[in-house]
Amino acid sequence: MKTMDIAAAILLVIGGLNWGLVGLFGFDLVAALFGPASGASRAIYSLVGLAAIYQAATLPAIQRRWNVQPALSR
Repeated sequence: MKTMDIAAAILLVIGGLNWGLVGLFGFDLVAALFGPASGASRAIYSLVGLAAIYQAATLPAIQRRWNVQPALSR
């Protein structure tokens, strides 16, 4: 499962950087690389969204696997 955690984290970083570019400069890197509304762009956006759902749904389990205490319990 750590492989899935890492893959999801990488996708979330890619998505976050893309949204940062959109917010700051109005530039969508994914669309620029693969074409707006292309199949590849939609696949990347979908994977980033699925990674976010995975991370949100499994956060407590990820914290246990990585031996990290939640910030609220410190």
